Amino acid sequence: MASRQLSETKLRRRSMSTSYRLPPLPWFGMDIGGTLTKLVYFEPSLDNAEEEREKVAHIRKYLTSNVAYGTTGLRDVHLEMPNVSFLGRSGTLHFIRFPTCSMSIFIDMAKDKNLKDLADMICATGGGAYKFESDFQSRLGMSLLKLDELECLLNGLIFLAERHPLECYYLPEPDPSRSDCLRQPYSLTRQSDCYPFLAVNIGSGVSIIAVRGPRDWNRVSGTSLGGGTFLGLCCLLTGCETFEDAIALAERGDSNKVDKLVMDIYGGDYELFGLRGDLVASSFGHMMSVDKRAEAKPEDLARATLVMLTNNIGSIARMCASTQGIDRVIFTGNFLRCNELSVRLLAHAMDYWSRGSIKALFVQHEGYLGALGSLMELVDPDSINNAYFTSEDGYKKHDFLRLCNIFKLLI
Repeated sequence: MASRQLSETKLRRRSMSTSYRLPPLPWFGMDIGGTLTKLVYFEPSLDNAEEEREKVAHIRKYLTSNVAYGTTGLRDVHLEMPNVSFLGRSGTLHFIRFPTCSMSIFIDMAKDKNLKDLADMICATGGGAYKFESDFQSRLGMSLLKLDELECLLNGLIFLAERHPLECYYLPEPDPSRSDCLRQPYSLTRQSDCYPFLAVNIGSGVSIIAVRGPRDWNRVSGTSLGGGTFLGLCCLLTGCETFEDAIALAERGDSNKVDKLVMDIYGGDYELFGLRGDLVASSFGHMMSVDKRAEAKPEDLARATLVMLTNNIGSIARMCASTQGIDRVIFTGNFLRCNELSVRLLAHAMDYWSRGSIKALFVQHEGYLGALGSLMELVDPDSINNAYFTSEDGYKKHDFLRLCNIFKLLI
């Protein structure tokens, strides 16, 4: 069933002669998306360094002493989180990303660093956990423990919201035309303040989840028009090749040269329905005109594409929030990374169409929530997915997991 209820906690209780052993270092989780792969790595503090084997220390040094890996891998240093504790160990969380099309390079690097000598399995989520499973097995000798994408996303989000007071923020006065909009922190650290909320994850597509508790959530809607749509259309219309190029173009563009506005149809505001004259009446509506097409520049087309996508996502999110009786919407996903323009557009759309009744929230680690959730599955002894749950009866991890999954289908 789509909803995760508290009844699942019965499966998580350890009974009889069960025990838990620490997973071997290094600890990391992966989210293998359609466009980007995200990796969250836990670096133990120096107090724990003596416990590391020489090979683990070698990997640790490689990951933490570099900002770039090869030609496409990057570590987002500004997102680094010190003083995080897992299983009694304190350390730092590092956030690394690379294009999924470079997965072969990552596998070669992991093989070169002898990762398979340290662990035989990687916790991973996202569609790529299925797509690349055979590659990891045949080329690296490691299996992928495939985890539920939405569950990992929410586990990562809830972890950060409860432990990182500055994780969430909102724009008190959202204005798409201003690049200096003030960010105001929004605390979700108190349990009573956390729920309910709507999580809107914008990746290649969009998923919308109503969250009423740590294990009480369900997917209520979504759309295929997401970040992949934006980049794909921009590549077709402007000739750009990367997401960063598309966003840079959109920042410089004027969507009013491409979109038909209410004022273009009515000569001003449409007062009967309370529609302002500067609202979009028809996305790309001006492109029916030969003269308008000749005037439109690549940056105008990119801006109009972004406005069309964010308006659509914001409209669906607002309707879902109203239907579910929820007044807070948290936007997540790698689409929002280094994308302040979309943050402003989404915040403005939510504020305008809800007349200020629904608050649009955003998070600092927007693209890494799934990877963080995967890491938590590795180090959480109460997780039914945990790979290092053992018992004196010798039950294997995958047998236990299959049993749990069968049980889930019956409830």
